[in-house]
Order: sequence, then structure tokens, then C-alpha cells
Amino acid sequence: MKIAMVSEHASPLAALGGVDAGGQNVHVASLSAALAAQGHEVAVYTRRDSPDLPEVVRTEHGYEVVHVPAGPPEQVPKDELLPHMGDFAKFLRARWELDAPDVVHGHFWMSGLASVLATRGLGIPVVQTFHALGTVKRRHQGRADTSPVERIATERLVGREVSRVAATCADEVFELLRMGVPRSRISVVPCGVDPKLFKPEGPRDRRMLPHRIVTVGRLVPRKGFVDVITALRSVPDTELVVAGGSADMASDPEALRLLEHAREMGVRDRVRFIGQVSRTQMPSLLRSADLVVCVPWYEPFGIVPLEAMACGVPVVASAVGGLTDTVVDDVTGCLVPPRDPVALARAVRSLLADQGRREAFGLAGTDRVHARYTWDRVAADTARVYERAGAGVPADVAVGGAK
Repeated sequence: MKIAMVSEHASPLAALGGVDAGGQNVHVASLSAALAAQGHEVAVYTRRDSPDLPEVVRTEHGYEVVHVPAGPPEQVPKDELLPHMGDFAKFLRARWELDAPDVVHGHFWMSGLASVLATRGLGIPVVQTFHALGTVKRRHQGRADTSPVERIATERLVGREVSRVAATCADEVFELLRMGVPRSRISVVPCGVDPKLFKPEGPRDRRMLPHRIVTVGRLVPRKGFVDVITALRSVPDTELVVAGGSADMASDPEALRLLEHAREMGVRDRVRFIGQVSRTQMPSLLRSADLVVCVPWYEPFGIVPLEAMACGVPVVASAVGGLTDTVVDDVTGCLVPPRDPVALARAVRSLLADQGRREAFGLAGTDRVHARYTWDRVAADTARVYERAGAGVPADVAVGGAK
């Protein structure tokens, strides 16, 4: 199958941990690699954000990355990319009119818009993964939401136009239904983890105190790092390691805000911000932890808890979005209410005081990842979604039957 991935702002080649580089980058890169390993031909289309990038990069994992000239060849915040989606779509359409893929898979709402515009009238089925929905973001962030005002209406348009929507969790299905997407056109395909990289065996970073908590993610308020720091003041003899942020942590405004909060809480000496961590270094960091904490206000899926579980580390997570699918409460970790540092501190203290329970959670987490969340399994499930969308079916049949 010839597969075109469209990921307008999240390049699979990008360094993780920046404001606009996170789980979607990992998802696109890992899914593309797994599909390529299963014999599919995969090209990822992402926006050129540097004049030094070649048009096409052939990766060591068997897929290629095409840098699309849309907007200035420089870093642009993703919330400012909408005006450039017309040029993005024109580039895609010019390519696909000459050499059409069997299926297009859009990642994020603007990629979905570009995919729908580029394929109109060409008979190419489009599958859409939103990764995050504007309705959910608006609900939780309110006036702090920096998304373009057109986002929610555009997501509804994309949901109606595409052949199928691949939701990442059960919670997202209900949001899609409220948007008017028929249940018959929604499949649930989770994110995945590489069990060869993320595994219990291997080196562990050196810790400084008897206990260690690790939390990972982009340094943005919705990730809940303030709540973790607040909870730490009730958890003695424990260090907190925060991974993520810009390459220059000394000038990262969110890092500076969080450090000031740590000082106010009296735990500054027990909090370390280590900035961006490479994929190859992440397992040793996770394995060094007694607990991995992931307590965002909302989360469409969340790859970090899966990676921790694959490493045999129990997880404390907020009971939101996709985290309620992946983390089984009192089996692979603990679920706590979002934005509740008191409940978080209680759960952390309870687990740190019970090594046997932590070990049982760690074993159960590893088993769960191997049973459901490997990228090989996710890729196979995704390929079946492509087939249900009409990939490989003659255009006149696919267009009529994809709904």
C-alpha cells in the first residue's frame, strides 16, 4: 500500500520537548516506521521550517520525509500556520495528480484540512487522526486557548469530509459524535510504544535522593507540572526530574515560572529541569524513577505513560482522555483527579511506601504494553482502517463506499 502521511507542523525528524514538538512527532515517526517495516511505502509530508532542509529525506527506518514549501522556511508557531495551508494543499495536489497514494492519513486538524483540499475530486480516501480536538482545548483552556478561531468549525468540516476518523481513545469518540461524525466512520486506534527501546532491562540514570519521580512533556501549563511541584512538598526524601522544554532552558519562560513556583513551595533544591531528552536516553531516565507522574489537565492520548509502563515503572496519571484507556487504576498505576495536588501527593506517598505494590504495577504495565500497545500492533490496526476507508479499492467504488 502506498501511504501519504500529512503532518503539517510535527515533523518526525524534529527534536522533542519544544512547544510544538511532542507526542504527535513520535506517533507519526513510529507509525510510519512500523508500516514501512510491514512492507508499505510511506511518505510523510511536513512543512519546511528551515532553508537548509532538503526536499526529501530518506530515513533509516524505511520511510521518506517530504518538506513542503508552505509559508516562510523558518520556525512558525503551529497556531499561526493556518494561512499557509492553501499552499500546502496545492503542493500535495500537484504531487498526487501525477502519482496518487492509495490512502492519505492526516495528523492534526490543519493537516486534515490540507488533505481534504488536496484530494478533492481525485478519489483518494483520507483517514484523519486529530490528536487533539479544539472543543476539548477550548473547554479546558478558555481564553488562554491560542488556537485560530476557525479551528472548531474546520474540525467539523474535516470530520464530515474524510473517509474515516482514527480516534486515539474512547473519550475522543464521544467528542467526535458530538461534532456530528457518524459512529460508523470512527475507529479507535491507540498510540504505541517500541518495546525494544523501552524495556525494564537496561541502564538507569543516577539518582540523588532515596526516591525519584520523573515527569516528561512540553513545558506548557496544561501539562500540570505546577501540580506535581506543589505535591512534592508533601513527599519527603524525593527528587523530581522534569524532562522537556526548549533547548535553552535558562530563557524558557515556562521553566522559569515553574522554578519560581518550586522556590515558593520550598522544594527548589529537589526539582531538576533537564531540558530535552533524546529518544535513546529516555528509557534510562524512566527506569531511574520509582514513579512516572503524568497529570495534565486534559490529554488526547499520552505516550509517556506507555513508555514508563514498558520500562516496568508504575504510573500516576490524571483520569482524563486517553490516560483512562492506557493506565488501569490499581493495576498498572493510579488515576487521580486532574488539577488536584492533594490527591496526587496522597497517591505518590502511598506508592512510594509500598515497594511490592510498585513492582506488581510495573510487571502489569509491561504485560499490558506487550499485549496491546506495540507499534507493530498499532500499525496493523491502522492498515485495517485504511482498508475500511477504501485504500486499494477502485476510485469509483472507494468514493461511494468509504462513508
